[in-house]
Amino acid sequence: MARSTRKRSKPSQPLTTAQQLGSIIKSARDIMRKDRGLSGDADRLPMLTWIMFLKFLDDMEQERETAAVLAEREFRPAIESPYRWRDWAADEKGITGDDLIAFLNHEEAVRPDGTRGPGLFAYLRSLQGAEGGDRRDVIATVFRGVNNRMLSGFLLRDVINKVNQIHFDSADEIHTLGHLYESLLREMRDAAGDSGEFYTPRPVVRFMVEVTDPHLGETVLDPACGTGGFLVEAYAHLERQCRTVQDRETLQNGSILGGEAKPLPYLLAQMNLLLHGLEAPRMEAGNSLAVRLAEISDRQRVDVILTNPPFGGEEERGILSNFPEDRQTSETALLFLQLIMRRLRRQPRPGRAAVVVPNGTLFADGVAARIKEDLLRNFNLHTIVRLPNGVFAPYTSIPTNLLFFDRSGPTEAVWYYEQPLPEGRKQYTKTKPMQYEEFAGCLAWWQDREENERAWRVPVRRIVESGYNLDLKNPSATPDYEHMPPEQLVEDILQKELRIVEILGEIRQALGGVR
Repeated sequence: MARSTRKRSKPSQPLTTAQQLGSIIKSARDIMRKDRGLSGDADRLPMLTWIMFLKFLDDMEQERETAAVLAEREFRPAIESPYRWRDWAADEKGITGDDLIAFLNHEEAVRPDGTRGPGLFAYLRSLQGAEGGDRRDVIATVFRGVNNRMLSGFLLRDVINKVNQIHFDSADEIHTLGHLYESLLREMRDAAGDSGEFYTPRPVVRFMVEVTDPHLGETVLDPACGTGGFLVEAYAHLERQCRTVQDRETLQNGSILGGEAKPLPYLLAQMNLLLHGLEAPRMEAGNSLAVRLAEISDRQRVDVILTNPPFGGEEERGILSNFPEDRQTSETALLFLQLIMRRLRRQPRPGRAAVVVPNGTLFADGVAARIKEDLLRNFNLHTIVRLPNGVFAPYTSIPTNLLFFDRSGPTEAVWYYEQPLPEGRKQYTKTKPMQYEEFAGCLAWWQDREENERAWRVPVRRIVESGYNLDLKNPSATPDYEHMPPEQLVEDILQKELRIVEILGEIRQALGGVR
């Protein structure tokens, strides 16, 4: 009998967890692209996030309910029937089309169980914790800041069915999804363009956490946390120190704190932290500057602050009144710097901070000089790392620096370290960003400091004599204006011109007072 010459196809290899999840997320995004209510990734990621958020909560709730039954404890769910994921989303042939849109969007709607009552978003926004501060309050805050933008309930049902395939009770899937989610956040930042936030590059975040070195049992705060990059990295740093069940309880209970004023980043940060293992993120929704500086008590102070506060913005008059009259300024970065100084713990171990600031903070005088005087007199500003051109490219060309200080006492001298660009590079770009490995030289120098072509030490007396100007150049380097990007030159000139206008305004006000 003749043998068949047809080749047998090889059995397909099972997809890895990463491939499966990547495929699910890609399919969900492809479906969203068909909906006329979503105009781009900046719309699609928030939609995908709140859908995943509800699935995540229900998976976690079912785990907690099972544990409570086994322990013969009472269990009260954060979300009641018929608003749980399992009630309206888990059935692939469940509520869809206009009925689904109405259930989500309307103040009152026909619910999946056939009864009339509040719509899903209306119900979620009305949740309130028994004593405040529990999961119900977090859910309510999240959903006050987001909306369903999809117009087609049929396409939305297809997306929900895709997300229903994710198992948030699987440690492997959550770990993998955490990495996928970070890549989605980067894509959303890219899609936002000039209107997006200046998200801190991951290598900078990792470096700042590494040298600040939070210890298990300490509290870490980012008062302007955006999508949670610093908090996620700090959580991972602390998690590596866990050895026992007690260690993990310490990590989960109050180690990581955040604040975010804008609803969308608040939602994204919540999801980011949940996916990386923090079971109940403690984040304040609102402007961290909306508290009187003088009323911050010892109980509100923390051990470590890691942050890249917004700069270049302008706060409303009510916010400025929270600061001493001679320390009020329109520069948001300087207001946050005062808040950070106030919130650092004095004892038993002096609190410490790592903060991203623009060049303007270093050279500005007037109110800025008074704030820097406070910093040098009452804190130890031990290190300033000067970042190279384009670290935040292409989102901003503003030159940036990293300030490292603690409450160990007044500053005696400031160490400067000029982080170099890679050999042959003039600046970073979107396609060739900074890499963590480039900090190797600075990390090696950090523990064994000596002056060299990149590092120099400045006595505090010299800084005081200069009028608290911290914008001190590397004495071993010559400025290369030829290679400075045009947009950076323009930004530097603009900052100086704005400062001149501000000084002229102060002079005019002073002259008016003389009359």
